Parts: sequence; structure tokens; C-alpha cells
Amino acid sequence: MARLPIAVLVALLLTSASRLAEGKPIKVFILAGQSNMQGHASISTFDSLADDPKTAPLLKVMRTPDGKPRVCEKVWISSVGCLGDAYSDLGEQVGKLTAGYGAFGFEGERIGPEFTFGLHLERTLGEPVLIIKTSWGGRSLHTDFRPPSAGAYAWSDYELAQCKQRGDDLEKIKADKIKETGVFYRHMVEHVRKVLKDIKRVAPDYDEKQGYELAGFVWFQGFNDLVSGWTYDQQMKPGGYDLYTELLAHFIRDVRKDLSAPKLPFVIGVMGIGGEKEGQNAPQKHFRDAQVAVTRLPEFKGNVVAVPTAPYWDDELEALDQRMEQLNDQLHREFNQDPKPSKAAQDEARKAAIAAKFTPAEVKRLREGVSNGGYHYLGAAKIMAPIGKAFAEAIVKVGTEKQP
Repeated sequence: MARLPIAVLVALLLTSASRLAEGKPIKVFILAGQSNMQGHASISTFDSLADDPKTAPLLKVMRTPDGKPRVCEKVWISSVGCLGDAYSDLGEQVGKLTAGYGAFGFEGERIGPEFTFGLHLERTLGEPVLIIKTSWGGRSLHTDFRPPSAGAYAWSDYELAQCKQRGDDLEKIKADKIKETGVFYRHMVEHVRKVLKDIKRVAPDYDEKQGYELAGFVWFQGFNDLVSGWTYDQQMKPGGYDLYTELLAHFIRDVRKDLSAPKLPFVIGVMGIGGEKEGQNAPQKHFRDAQVAVTRLPEFKGNVVAVPTAPYWDDELEALDQRMEQLNDQLHREFNQDPKPSKAAQDEARKAAIAAKFTPAEVKRLREGVSNGGYHYLGAAKIMAPIGKAFAEAIVKVGTEKQP
């Protein structure tokens, strides 16, 4: 019997291995939360990663050699979200993962954690991946994402007293709260089920014979709870956000139950706005503690992990942004005095003021690094991109470690 050339044997083996990889169940990861899960980092801020040795290597992964955002070949995404107060989404974005699946309404030019999350999974797993992203800006866990097992919204004596003092119509407020409670939890679960029912609609190469595996869930939310002083009226004290820990525990249990995935690995993205320094001060210190506390519950040991995002904050960039905001406030006051200068005069005055207060390098850093407010991690890809990668590293680790 004639022997096949070694090169042919190698090619056949590689082809066989490739087919086996393609035949594996597609791994499904769910990303959920509010505006920072949506993502407000503009693609225009990508260049800022190049100037830092810590982030420059990541930029090479995010871009192709010609400078364009990389398109994943084995990662698909379905993303829904909305702007404003509407309870329905603005539509669904689907396709191969690339830059542009950030916040809705910005013509596909923003990213959230999903971009580098998917890039890292593709490089690490080498298998087909589906990301289902459900994120809505300005939503709380105590009301909007409130999980079913947490029960109805519980009004505290403090809240009721505040409403009464303000002269609110308590009956109407309570009725509105009933309508709002859990709406986005239900939207989230409904959309995940919709995608899983017809994966081929999102990932055309998917073969039903492959099946799918729910491989992980990432929760990145918290700002609306952090600033909700009526719901968390003891927020300045240790334990002031214990209710958030309770709600998050209910949330994890309910997601696992509703998606029939009792061992679904969870990653909690811990609030990092303001960086490490802000984590030393109330109320953020207490809120971050509450997010981490859920991982210490015995039932979640080893299968729910917290990923701090504060280490990726850029203190220097924040300081520059605050200086620019102060200058803008000063100029605004000056320009609104009578007689008001002409637009041309205002432009010249602004240009001169910036030149006097900032070096050309600082102006360049601001222009290339910031595209949104501090509550949105400055809209900085230099902050958001490493966060997405950190989430992916954590979920892979949780998914591969043996659970007790």
C-alpha cells in the first residue's frame, strides 16, 4: 500500500483538527449592565493606547496592520440597548465582532468591554464564540434590573418621609414603581432566549448539530445604585449598600435558574470610576465593598468573581480633563457677561486661554484620550479596552477551574 507524503498527512491532520474545533458547541457569553457596559469610548481614542507601554501591545490586537479595527472571524455578537427613558430597545446590532458595538445612537463608532473581551476569547479559546450583550443606560439593580426572587421594591421609612416632605403623590409613585420594577431584567432574559432559539440568525456559520454552551456572564453595572441616596440612605457608612449585595445574589441565582444554567460562571465588574484614590472614600468605597461581598457567599465561592476596574483608571488623563472643564466653566461665565463677545472673539479667546493653560502635548492627550464624562470612564479606550480584556481573562479562568 502506497504511503502518503508527510506534507499531505500533516495537511489532513490539520484539516481534521480544524473540523473538530468547528464542530464544538459554540460558547455563549452574556454581557449585561448599564451605560458602561454599553460603552462610550470613541474609536477616535484608540491612538492613546500607543503611548503607554502597558497598553500599546493591546492596541496591536485591536487593530490590523493597516490601522483598521480588527474583525473577529470566530466571534459573533448580538447587542441590544436604548437611549433615554424608553423601555424598548432601539434595535439590534448583529454580526462578527469588531469595533462599533458600543452605545447606541453614535453611528457605530464606540466600544464597550465587548470588543477586547471578544478579541481575547478568540485568541485564547480558538473556538466559535457568541456574545449576547444586553445593556441599557441609567438603569438600577434596585428597580430596573430587580430580579424576581427579590420581590417587590421595598419602600423604606426614609424614602416615604422624603416623598411626603416633597409633596409627592405617593399612590402614583408607588404605582409607577410597580410598573418599572424588573422591566430590564425581563428584557435581558427574553433577548438571551430569543438569540439562543435561533443562533444562526446572528452567526450564519452556526450548525445546530454543534449545539451551544452557556460559558459565562459578565455584570457591569452600578452607577445608578451608587448615587441613589434615597434607596441607600446609609451610603456614607460601612454596610450602607448591603441591600445591593442581597439584590446581586438574587440576580445571580435567578439568571442561572431562568437560563437553566445552575453553574454559569459569573464575573462582577467592580465600580472603578475615579480610580484607586476614589475607592478610599465614601460612598464609592462602601459600594465597591458591596459588589465584592457577593463573591464571599459560600454558594458563590469559586464560581462568582469580582474584577476591579479601578486599576485601569488614568489619573493623569482625569486631571487634564478636570483642568479643561474648569477652564471651560471660567470662559462660559466670561462670555455670558454683557456685552457678550462675538463668536469669532470667543473662539480667539478660547484658543489663547488653552494655549496659556495647556502644553501642545497635553492638548493632544486630551483630544486623543477623552470622548465622554468621568462617569463613563472618560470615554477613554485606554481605560475601557483593558477592562474588557480583564473580564475575558477572569471568565476563562472561572470556567476552566474545577468547582467544589
